[in-house]
Amino acid sequence: MGAQEILEMAMTLKASERFALANQLLESLDHPDPAKDATWSDEAERRLAAYDQGKFQTCSLDEALDHLKP
Repeated sequence: MGAQEILEMAMTLKASERFALANQLLESLDHPDPAKDATWSDEAERRLAAYDQGKFQTCSLDEALDHLKP
């Protein structure tokens, strides 16, 4: 049975059942890695400390988006 057939069968379920199924599928893809989480946490703390010490130059969201325009 292929993905398209499974999707067609799933679409016949009640909305609450489809929600539960979708949630289970998403959870099956999420495999937390404590080492990566710790690395990102450390990086966030480092950036916050640099910001608090005035080592960052900041800009508004509009200014940041303007830099992305071709």
